[in-house]
Amino acid sequence: VEQIQMIKTIINNGWAYQSNGSVYFDVENYNTKGGDYGVLSGRKLEDLQSGSRALDGQEEKKNAADFALWKKASPEHIMRWPSPWSEGFPGWHLECSAMSTKYLGEQFDIHGGGMDLKFPHHECEIAQNVASSGHKGAKYWLHTNMLTLNGKRMSKSTGNAILPKELFTGQNPLLSKGFNPSTVRFFMMQAHYSSILDFSDDALMAAEKGHDKLLGAIETLSKLQPSESSTYNVQDWVDRCYIALSDNFNSPILISHLFEAVKFINSCTDLSIGLSKGDLQLLTEKMNCFAFDVLGLRKEESSDSHKEALNKAMDLVIELRAKARDNKDWDTADIIRKQLTEAGIQLKDGADGTSYTL
Repeated sequence: VEQIQMIKTIINNGWAYQSNGSVYFDVENYNTKGGDYGVLSGRKLEDLQSGSRALDGQEEKKNAADFALWKKASPEHIMRWPSPWSEGFPGWHLECSAMSTKYLGEQFDIHGGGMDLKFPHHECEIAQNVASSGHKGAKYWLHTNMLTLNGKRMSKSTGNAILPKELFTGQNPLLSKGFNPSTVRFFMMQAHYSSILDFSDDALMAAEKGHDKLLGAIETLSKLQPSESSTYNVQDWVDRCYIALSDNFNSPILISHLFEAVKFINSCTDLSIGLSKGDLQLLTEKMNCFAFDVLGLRKEESSDSHKEALNKAMDLVIELRAKARDNKDWDTADIIRKQLTEAGIQLKDGADGTSYTL
């Protein structure tokens, strides 16, 4: 119903025509009346008209670049519904415009899709939206690039493929283990959405270390005490993070800024380095905002009983190490630190004692 109504509206607005039971969008007329077909892909109408292939039904069109809003079904076609023009089916592009308008409204924020959909699919969606409502639909169109695996195109037939579930379970011969969904998200955010992303076990392992280091620093940040003054320009850092986001959602640059802050946070055990109360609050707020709200990372929460048991065990280990240091038994103290590091637990010595992060 919504699709047929949208076609009627476009016809009434003078941007579509009937031909032999089908309905086509009049691209040339659309551009003449102020439309801008090609605004998304950068293609010119003249080039599209001269470069169009000879396909069935082309003789029904006024111009080669015109696209179908409704197609009359041939006798053998299995998709067929009644309409004011013929028994047939909606054009490929129309259903997306109708769905987005019904569920998101005439204007919404983001429309995503693969780069292969930029033209003609999304270009045609914009034209349909403008012709039916006067709005382009989405404010931002984000087009993702290809995923590869170990430097090669993913292909199930060659075995060079991986499913999302397998990334989490590790049940794929190309993986050494499963990965936390938040780690996989962090890995993907390290590359810009418009660039090719290559999955590999080594890359995921490296991303896991980076992910845990980032979240560990945020945990450390929550325990820091304010200083009288700041040795880091937090507001400048915040501004640069927002500039990265405003630059076509440049997540790799944002992440590089986050790790600049991680380096500073991890150096705050030095008494000459610190943040004022206001800067500490601002950095804490924005680190959580960018990591969790913007990038969508998540920290795996252990049960309270597991946390309590771990804290008690670590208090004991830290106490044993402190006694070894008091007795100048540096070898034992170093062995404890080294083995904890190998287990993924980092000790941090500061003026208020020793703490740990996972």
